[in-house]
Amino acid sequence: MKIGIDMGLDGGGKPAMLDLEELLATRLLVQGNSGSGKSHLLRRLLEQSAPWVQQCVVDPEGDFVTLAEKFGHLVVEATRSEAELTRIAARVRQHRVSVVLNLEGLDVDQQMRAAAAFLGGMFDAERDHWYPVLVVVDEAQLFAPAAAGEVADDARKVSLGAMTNLMCRGRKRGLAGVIATQRLAKLAKNVAAEASNFLMGRTFLDIDMARAADLLGMDRRQAEMFRDLARGHFVALGPALSRRPLPIRIGEVETAARSTSPRLMPLPETAPEDAADLIFAPGPEEVRAVPRRHVPPPPTPTADILAQLAASRSQPQSDAPQPAIDPAERRRLLDAVMGEILEDPDAAFRSDAVLYQDFLVRCRIRRVPGDPLSLSAFRRALAVGRAGVAGEAVDGSAWHSALDLSASLPDDLQGVFLLVARAAVDAAPCPSDAILARAYGTHSARRARRLLAFFEERGLVVLRTDLRGWRIAAFPDLGCETAAGNPDAADTETAMRHAAE
Repeated sequence: MKIGIDMGLDGGGKPAMLDLEELLATRLLVQGNSGSGKSHLLRRLLEQSAPWVQQCVVDPEGDFVTLAEKFGHLVVEATRSEAELTRIAARVRQHRVSVVLNLEGLDVDQQMRAAAAFLGGMFDAERDHWYPVLVVVDEAQLFAPAAAGEVADDARKVSLGAMTNLMCRGRKRGLAGVIATQRLAKLAKNVAAEASNFLMGRTFLDIDMARAADLLGMDRRQAEMFRDLARGHFVALGPALSRRPLPIRIGEVETAARSTSPRLMPLPETAPEDAADLIFAPGPEEVRAVPRRHVPPPPTPTADILAQLAASRSQPQSDAPQPAIDPAERRRLLDAVMGEILEDPDAAFRSDAVLYQDFLVRCRIRRVPGDPLSLSAFRRALAVGRAGVAGEAVDGSAWHSALDLSASLPDDLQGVFLLVARAAVDAAPCPSDAILARAYGTHSARRARRLLAFFEERGLVVLRTDLRGWRIAAFPDLGCETAAGNPDAADTETAMRHAAE
C-alpha cells in the first residue's frame, strides 16, 4: 500500500507528497544552517507519518518531547545507564511504541554514549521484532562527526559505529534513518552517503553549497541558490520525493517546540540608580541560598614547604610490624566480591572499566587486605569467573593450558574462549550462541559465531557439526573437545531473568 505524506507545497503550488513506503527503504538526509527550518521539517514529517509507522526520535535539545501530548510518544530520559537504555530499546522494538530519546541536560560525551546504547539496542533486536521504524536523528553531526574533536575518542567511536549501522545496515532490520545536520562538511561521509533522499535548505559556506549541489546533481553555478532559500524552504530530490530537484515549502505543524527562536522585546523602563540596586544588591532569596564565601588562608612560602619535606625524610621509619596478610582469606574475600559482581544481571553488558570501579568499591567495603588488583589482573579474573570454573577444573593440567592459550587473546575475548574451553575440559555440551553472546556482553548471536570463527582462524579450536547440526568444538592443544551442543538453544539464565522481570 502506497502512503503519501503531505510535506507542504511545491514550486507550482501543488501538494508536495513524500512516499512513506519508499522512504523506509531509501533513508533521508536533511541539511540546512541554523534557523533554516530543519526541526520544523522533521516535526512535519513526524506528525504526518505518526499514524502509519512507529517512530524513534533522538533529540539532543528536548524539542520533540511535545509530540507525547498530541501523538502519544513515550519520552525516554537518557539519564540512565547504558545497559538500561539498551534493554529499553529492545522493548521498544518488541512492543512497537513510538518514543523520543531526550538527551537534554547531558554533555556531548554522555549524549553520544546514550544515543549509541539506544540505537545499538534497536539494531540488535531479535529478528522477530524487526518491524519498520522511522529513526529520526536531529543534529546528526554530533553523533557522526567527520573528524575527531574535543570529545573522548571511545565515545566518538561507539556513536559513529551506531550511526553507521543505522544508515548502512539498518534497512534489513526495518530501521529507516532520517538524519538532519547543519553542515554536510561536519557529517561523516560514510553516514551521509547512504541516504538516497535529500532535502537541502539554506546554507552559506561554499563547501556546503558545493556538496549540496553535487548530491542533487546540480551544476556548480546553480549552488548559489541555496543562499537565497527562505526559512522553511527546501530543495527535494530522491525516489521518495522527486526524480528532479523540486523546491518545497514545508507546511504548518500541530505541535510546537519548547524552545523558540528569539524575538525582540522592549527593554524594561528602569532608572539607572534602580538598575544599580537590582544588579549589585543581592535579593532576599539569594541571601538565604548563597553560602558565605570562604576566605582561603595565606599561601605557605615555598621555603617552608621544602623544609617540611626535608624534615620528613630525615625522620626514621617506624619499625612497627605490619599486620600479616593471610593469602587464603584474601583469596576468599576477592572471590566473594567477584561473585557479587557476576551475579548482577547487568554485569555482562557493562564495560570492564565500570565493573573495575565497582570491584574496587566493594573491596573497600569488605576491607580486603593488600594492594588492590590492577585492571589487567581484574580482567583476567573476570574472564575466569565468567567461564564458571569449578574447583576441580582448576586443578587439571588441561585447564592451566587453556589459561596459557587465552593469554594470547585480547582481554574482551578471553572470557568467551575460557567458557568454551571449560566445556571441553568437562566434556560438556558446546555453549549455544546465546550463552556466548552474553559472555561477550552483547545480544547478537552473529557476533558470537564470529568469535568462534576467529578462534578457529587462530588455530586454537576446530569446529564441526554432527548429523543433527549440533556444534562440537575440539581443542588440539588441550587434547579434549566438547560434547555436541545445540547452537540455537536459548540462554536459560537470561530467559529466567526476563521471566522474573
